[in-house]
Amino acid sequence: MQHRSSARRLAAAVTAALAVTAGTLAAGPAALAAPTGALTAVSGTTATTAAAPVPYPAADDAIVSGAGTTGFLTFTTGTTERELRWTRYADGTSTVLTVPEGGGFDSTGSDVVVTGDSTDPRQMRSVTLTDMGAPGAAPVHLDLGALSATYVKAVGPDSVLAAAPGPNNTQKLLLVTDENGTARTREITGLPVDALHFFTNAPAVDGQAVVAYVTGPEGARENGRAVIDLATGAVVETYAAGGYEYLYSGLALSATHVAWAEARPEGTGIVTVDRKTGARRWVPLHIADGYVLGLVGNWLVYAVPSKLTENGTFPDTRVRALDLTSGDAADITDYATSAQAASDGTLLVRGGTVAEGEGLYEVSPVAGAQPSVEKVATTNRPTALTYLGSQVPAVVDLDRNREVELKWRMSRLNADVSLKLTHLRTGQTFTRQMKLGPDAAGQYTFDDITFGLTWQGVLDDLSKDGKSALNGDYAWSFRAVPQNGIGPEVKQAGTFKVVRSVKPHDYSDNGSPDLFARDAGGSLWRADTTYNSYTGRLMPTYQRASVGSGWNAYDRIESVGNVAGTGVADTIARDTSGVLWLYQGTGDEKKPFATRTKIGSGWGGYKELAGGSDLNGDGRPDLVATDASGVLWLYKGTGSATAPFAARVRVGGGWGGYNQLTAVGNLAGGPAGDLLARDTAGVLWLYLGKGDGTFASRVKVGTGWGGYAELVGIGDGDKDGRPDLFAYGGPGKTSYFYAGTGNWSAPFAGRTATDALVYGGSSYTRVF
Repeated sequence: MQHRSSARRLAAAVTAALAVTAGTLAAGPAALAAPTGALTAVSGTTATTAAAPVPYPAADDAIVSGAGTTGFLTFTTGTTERELRWTRYADGTSTVLTVPEGGGFDSTGSDVVVTGDSTDPRQMRSVTLTDMGAPGAAPVHLDLGALSATYVKAVGPDSVLAAAPGPNNTQKLLLVTDENGTARTREITGLPVDALHFFTNAPAVDGQAVVAYVTGPEGARENGRAVIDLATGAVVETYAAGGYEYLYSGLALSATHVAWAEARPEGTGIVTVDRKTGARRWVPLHIADGYVLGLVGNWLVYAVPSKLTENGTFPDTRVRALDLTSGDAADITDYATSAQAASDGTLLVRGGTVAEGEGLYEVSPVAGAQPSVEKVATTNRPTALTYLGSQVPAVVDLDRNREVELKWRMSRLNADVSLKLTHLRTGQTFTRQMKLGPDAAGQYTFDDITFGLTWQGVLDDLSKDGKSALNGDYAWSFRAVPQNGIGPEVKQAGTFKVVRSVKPHDYSDNGSPDLFARDAGGSLWRADTTYNSYTGRLMPTYQRASVGSGWNAYDRIESVGNVAGTGVADTIARDTSGVLWLYQGTGDEKKPFATRTKIGSGWGGYKELAGGSDLNGDGRPDLVATDASGVLWLYKGTGSATAPFAARVRVGGGWGGYNQLTAVGNLAGGPAGDLLARDTAGVLWLYLGKGDGTFASRVKVGTGWGGYAELVGIGDGDKDGRPDLFAYGGPGKTSYFYAGTGNWSAPFAGRTATDALVYGGSSYTRVF
């Protein structure tokens, strides 16, 4: 087909070995339901150089439906109006064809396009032949209904084959030609007398046409194929064929061979016949609704049609070419949705190659060699799975966002993706296996080209809930493997940073509260927690981790927040001689404390200690203590590791009736941190901080709190931005989580059980 002055040509053998997706588009004629109207010219895109391929409709379902000398026909099935379009090779301009309401169309292997009065071309009784290569030429109209005939195939600019009733419930095949507005008919001779159901989707080649038909009595039909000389109107060759149900799957004709799709007991495939010797060849294919099928000289071009964006796997998507004389083989394109033969012996294939991308490829015979393959139209889209960029924030602030969307874009999403997020300092990871496509919609896909996930700031762990992600630098990476095997895998990588403000009970630098528990033997254990938003429970992220032994030397141990200015929560411990020690947090979950440093002596006179709330509004956590006479003292935090607390300031008396004080942070949304106090009757009271180191009048929280051995201001355990409370003790050493509400009059929601410290029935003498 000589329609371009020059163009890039592909090597006939594209060597990629590819896996496959099953296709559903047949190579036969398509049907069209469209509104009424005339042919309407629309503006197309002109190629920048004569050698550049012209535009091809970008829609995935735009199949090639006609192959002409000056242009090609496309049919887009998924649009609202189901568009039929003719595109010129010379300049890329195009014309949208509007067919009669309820009508259809057919191709001819030339510039002539057929439109008619039925969506099924075999039922068309009134047809119009329009020569798209000669815009000024008058269309040819044929009223086949007046002949009691129906359309079979156009075989020239003014001629069609048509089926008309014959004697004894048979049909006869007519050649109908327009002669100055009059339809002249000639009956094709040499067909079986009982032939029925004439069909072909192959264009006429060198003045000959091939048709399929059935013969035999009802219930015992047999298939046949016939080659017709159009000049004489006589059958010159006939061939028996099997697979009656595959009558309409496809036909192909060249000067040397005839081919068709056929079903056999052993499977489906393509039959080719050497027209000179009668030798047959069977080319098995996987079962499909139809096949890409064409003859280019001695070469059979074939494939199971598939879509580039189709999901799943299939043995082979390649469009292959087989030399029917030598047995040589070559690859044409990496896949195809459709193909159309032209009367000059070429074949148009809508598909793509990894090297050249998406578009329309012309396969042409070359004497004594493999067919040439030329890209003649382009969608300007890649065939290979292509990375298009990421939408991953450079900084993920998990204080501002409890979850964040991490997104990546690729040219198509029918891929299996292995995603990994890696914390660079520790090597801890978050991994997901993503099978993208329609079945994963809403889980890993955001639109047709964007995949990812809504990350809730967790890392993988032995627990199904994972653990809170550590602060710091991360690397992301993914490997995407096309499900249909078309093109190589894609690998990409990048970085981001996770940040949070310092959390009062976070010792592992991951934003989630850590709990410490001392057993009867003096060993200290750490448990990291996470919150399951689906069950509404505070959970351990993994089994408890040992901190060390010898902690029975202390009679008071308290988590006091970041008093040393390191960005990690710290702990104080008072020994039996009244010396207070500081254990700075390290942010290392394997070794959460640095070597202890001495704060000072003389702390033995205090009955209760509580730290972690910023009581004076300076942004640093403070410490409160009650002495034997019931006076409450405030030690302001300094942020210094060597002297973490300023000199004490008297807050007031009357605190001797409380057997537990708990600093809970800004529980009720006031100007500063707050304090909980439990009296000996088990009543819990809330003291709202004023922001100057003093408190408003106490508010009763409730009764029945005396059964707990420990009340711990755990910080924000459920990640809703409000501080919460952890309670340990009671029958069986159970533990409970109280979510903060932000409401001073009812500061906690109802309790929920948690097994954050339940490890094989362990019992603890101190929890903080």
